Amino acid sequence: MFLVTPIARAILDAGVFSWDLGLTLINLVTPRRKVDHVTPAGHPGEGGKWPEYIAPKEGDSRCSCPGLNAMANHGILPRDGKNISFPELYSTVRGTYNFSPSFCFYVANFAARMLNKSYGKDRIDLADIDLHSDKGIEHDASLTREDIHFVKDQGKPHLPFVRELLDAASGKDTEGNMLFTAADVSRVLSKRRAESRANNPEFHMNLSHRTFSSSNSSTILTIFGSRVSDLESIFIEERLPEGWESRIREPFGLTIASLQPTVLKVAFGIDERPYAAEASSTAAAESGEPNPAT
Repeated sequence: MFLVTPIARAILDAGVFSWDLGLTLINLVTPRRKVDHVTPAGHPGEGGKWPEYIAPKEGDSRCSCPGLNAMANHGILPRDGKNISFPELYSTVRGTYNFSPSFCFYVANFAARMLNKSYGKDRIDLADIDLHSDKGIEHDASLTREDIHFVKDQGKPHLPFVRELLDAASGKDTEGNMLFTAADVSRVLSKRRAESRANNPEFHMNLSHRTFSSSNSSTILTIFGSRVSDLESIFIEERLPEGWESRIREPFGLTIASLQPTVLKVAFGIDERPYAAEASSTAAAESGEPNPAT
C-alpha cells in the first residue's frame, strides 16, 4: 500500500491532465455557447435566474472561497454548507461556473486527498476545506480574508481588503465599466503578501500556496470576466448577481490548461519589494518596536 497509493494517484492525475488537454483542444474547434445560455438547462441559474439569496445564519458552515459560499447562499449547495459529497461539489461547481469536467474532478479529488477522505463515500462541511497546513489550500495573504493567525473563522470576508481589491481595478470596457487587469491582481497580491509577511508572526506560504493563490485569483479574470460590478456582490455579500452567468462560453468550460496563461501572467507580475518597506514600517509602528526597514 505504501507504493500502490502514490502510483495510483499519479496514474489518475496523468489521466485527468490528458482528459483536460483533450477538452482544451475540442474547445478550440467547437462553437461557443450563446450569451445568456452558458448555464446549462435545468441547472439553478439557467438564464441568469438564480435561486433566492439567503445570508448564512449562526451555525452554518462557510469557507474562504466566495464562490462556494455564494452557491450555499443560493441553495445550489446545502444552505447550511454541511454534509456535502465530493461528486456534488464536482457537478454543482461545473454547472454554476462552467469549469471543465476535468478541472472540477481534479479539484474535488484533490480536496478529498487533502482531507484524507474518500471521494466517493465521504462528505464534508465547507469549513473543512480551510485546512491551514503545508498540504492545505487555505493560505496567508488572501485577497479577501485576514490571515488565520488573526481570524480563525475564514468563512467571512474582511471588507477593508475587499474594498481595496475592488478599488484597484484600472481597466475599462467600451462602455466605461471598470475591469481588472492581470497587473491589477498581481499588484494587490504583492501588497497583501508584503503586509502579511510583516504583520503575521506565523506567516507561511510555500510553493503550493503561492501557486493556488495565483490560480484562484486568476478566476477574477476568467470566470468572472474581470468585471468589478459583478465581483462586488460576489466578494462582499457572496451573492451571484441577478442575470449573471459565467464569462467562459467554451462548451466544455474552463480547463486547467487554458487557465495557465492567465495564472502565469498573474504569478510573474507579483513583486513584494515595492510594498515591503511600508508594510514593515506600519507593522513596527503598530507594535511599538523599532522599524527593521530603517
